[in-house]
Amino acid sequence: MASINTPWGKAERVAEVSVPQRVGERQFATVVQLLETDDGQRLVRFAYATDDTVRRGPVTLRARDVPRLWKAISKSPPLAAALDRGDA
Repeated sequence: MASINTPWGKAERVAEVSVPQRVGERQFATVVQLLETDDGQRLVRFAYATDDTVRRGPVTLRARDVPRLWKAISKSPPLAAALDRGDA
């Protein structure tokens, strides 16, 4: 697996979820990744993807897509734990 460059150094992807979205003919996905640095620090990265390429933000979601994002995150235990809202 390729390393991901972050401001905290290189990290590996531990988990990832994506929510496909469309505006007219444009298709993209909001991506949430759980990353881990070499020293064990966990990071959460929000990004978007076009043509299967993850790109940096800004990331914009329609309010109606936020529940879909939480649903996707809830299916990934590592990401759900990292983003625990305290209501589960």
